[in-house]
Amino acid sequence: MNPTTIEILATVLFALAVAHTFCVKQFAHWAHRYPSGSVPENLLHFLAETEVVFGLWGATLFLGIAALRGSITDAVNYVEGLNFTEPKFVFVIMVVAATRPVVRLAEALISAAARLLPMKEGAAFYVAALSLGPLLGSFITEPAAMTLLAILLKRRYFDREISSKLAYATLGLLFVNISIGGTLTHFAAPPVLMVAAKWHWGTGYMFEHFGWKAVSSCLLSTVLVTAAFWRELNALETLPAKPKPIPAWLTVLHLLFLGLVVGFAHHPDVFFGIFMIFLGLATATREYQDHLKVREGLLVGFFLAGLVTLGSLQAYWLKPLIQSLGGNALFFGATGLTALTDNAALTYLGSLVEGISDDLKYALVAGAVTGGGLTVIANAPNPAGVGILQSAKVFGVEGISPLGLLLGALIPTLVAILFFWLLH
Repeated sequence: MNPTTIEILATVLFALAVAHTFCVKQFAHWAHRYPSGSVPENLLHFLAETEVVFGLWGATLFLGIAALRGSITDAVNYVEGLNFTEPKFVFVIMVVAATRPVVRLAEALISAAARLLPMKEGAAFYVAALSLGPLLGSFITEPAAMTLLAILLKRRYFDREISSKLAYATLGLLFVNISIGGTLTHFAAPPVLMVAAKWHWGTGYMFEHFGWKAVSSCLLSTVLVTAAFWRELNALETLPAKPKPIPAWLTVLHLLFLGLVVGFAHHPDVFFGIFMIFLGLATATREYQDHLKVREGLLVGFFLAGLVTLGSLQAYWLKPLIQSLGGNALFFGATGLTALTDNAALTYLGSLVEGISDDLKYALVAGAVTGGGLTVIANAPNPAGVGILQSAKVFGVEGISPLGLLLGALIPTLVAILFFWLLH
């Protein structure tokens, strides 16, 4: 199949977008050469925002289609033919999950689990949060779990005097565990959701073939990282208790709205209506609310929308590649390709391959979730985590380093490979 000019353009822009994500710290560095508030400084800071990268290059593709076709109508028709449900959902679930009542409840549950561990609070909360927290993604969806954990970890670790090595090890561990932690069910992890209905994978199948491996991998990876930074984690002082208790009825209402948004995750017109009502509740109870993360959610949604815009035209080379690979090659190929493209897009393309065997189906999905923590674009919830953690003190004014994330995710990814493939 010969690619069209537009498909080639989309691939070139996609490659530039990937390269851009690895250059964001350099843009931030250049920004400091100009006077504060100047146009060059603001422009370079804009280009240094990880969340705008794919949206920016997606907009470039829109203009490119209009120029090549000589009609803006064709570009509009292309965009309107895409499915932006996932970016919309991630925006809404991120705002709802990041509210004070939901975060406080999650923190209380993790703290209760941490108290059962025979270690100081700094290490105990770390183990409980990063081993059990990602598994919540199987029930409240991965973007919601990422949002909750990023907020908790930012306050307890990233905003404190921890080393850069611990920060990036924790970031990589969080991203990998979130990617595999949503595989206990068939509806919470985006790469699983893309194939579950067509391949008849229910929650029973997922738990049998993926679930126990996800639990084991999350636990072992967390134990390894905790052991490596044991002294530093134990040296962290206990944080003071949070003031002003939240009424139980308000927490219940927030959980109800969270459940409704998750329940109608594939119906954006419905969950946006629920979201509007939720905003009314949040406004009426503002004394129990923190600043709603609307800006952060919009940036993440913009990032994912750009990923959809560019990624939808990569099928001409990804699909034949998937068809040509055997079991081992497909697993490791999917793990590597996931670092360069969204893992949900990868499994979706695999679902279009007719006659694929059960072993190859497993290899594709297992590889896709295993590599989901290597880069910010590898898994849909990752931009949400970056959006929240980018401003943490430990990352400085230049923000998160993509190379630092990649290195921090290597050990958890190797552990995931052990459980999802070598022990398969």
